[in-house]
Amino acid sequence: MAKNKLGVRVFLTLSAFSGVLVGVIWYFAVRRPEDALIAGGLTFIIVLVIIATLSLMVKEDDHPADKPRLS
Repeated sequence: MAKNKLGVRVFLTLSAFSGVLVGVIWYFAVRRPEDALIAGGLTFIIVLVIIATLSLMVKEDDHPADKPRLS
């Protein structure tokens, strides 16, 4: 199994950033902190699952870069 170039830290950072962004936008829209925390947490989980699923679907390319593919 090939080593993944993106680590868990990248997935968590992207998910946390999107969760905080949605939470802040949600808070300023409805002015209820409980709803903003729920929306941010759900966004964090959903984005984390989507990114992890997409990374599992990508096939690693083991072909050397200095050789043509059709040889």
